Amino acid sequence: MLVSAKEMLNKAKAGKYAVGQFNINNLEWTKAILLTAQELNSPVILGVSEGAGKYMCGYKTVVGMVNGMLEELNITVPVALHLDHGSYEGAKKCIEAGFSSVMFDGSHYPIEENIAKTKELVAICNDLGLSLEAEVGAIGGEEDGVVGNGEVADPEECKMISDLGVTMLAAGIGNIHGKYPENWAGLSFDTLAKIQELTGTMPLVLHGGTGIPAEMIQKAISLGVSKINVNTECQLAFAAATREYVEAGKDLQGKGFDPRKLLAPGFEAIKATVKEKMELFGSVNKA
Repeated sequence: MLVSAKEMLNKAKAGKYAVGQFNINNLEWTKAILLTAQELNSPVILGVSEGAGKYMCGYKTVVGMVNGMLEELNITVPVALHLDHGSYEGAKKCIEAGFSSVMFDGSHYPIEENIAKTKELVAICNDLGLSLEAEVGAIGGEEDGVVGNGEVADPEECKMISDLGVTMLAAGIGNIHGKYPENWAGLSFDTLAKIQELTGTMPLVLHGGTGIPAEMIQKAISLGVSKINVNTECQLAFAAATREYVEAGKDLQGKGFDPRKLLAPGFEAIKATVKEKMELFGSVNKA
């Protein structure tokens, strides 16, 4: 059964580790992430962007697939199904469809409007026992067509949003979605420390987990980051393994063209990437 991310993240914050949010794009992705979480006895958050939700035939389809897998694969570790970078309308649709957690990204609105919309969603989520992630300060890089520059959030604004009763807060600290450019300046730990000071026990979220050096990830966790989002890294691993299979001509041997065979190396590559991240984040055996 799907659970809210609240308990797993509060435990992570108290225990100084982080839970990974791994974005899903299809059946292979979902199965690989769930099986790895179960094998490593780790809590996990499945992230779905609005674009991926549309690609997978809508939120109801996603909820049906995930719930079916939890049952068929006997998944007993805590799993949250979470809308990533949701619009206000998207968040409401996911709540209706049966997601256990949503993110409302109001970072592009003036702070007053971000507060008003977040407040309304806090009330809905509290009633239903769902977790809610809010965002302050744009995250750099491209996210469904919106481009940011690795901006840094205002700690005071972070406090205003966290005071509304959200479960977790994503704050820009110089992180970027996608691949990091050569001239990236790194994470702003001063900003993170100030945000942590003002938001207290609120679990903080680091978006754009792909390509941030391991020691920076560990430092961020020590400063209160309890949820780290990974997407691009699994996509790159899947693509590289699939390319290798095709370039080796394996799809031309016997029944190598069967999608179950064709997609198997990519599936294993996702599992390996997720395992590596869970070990780095410290969530192994924390279920």
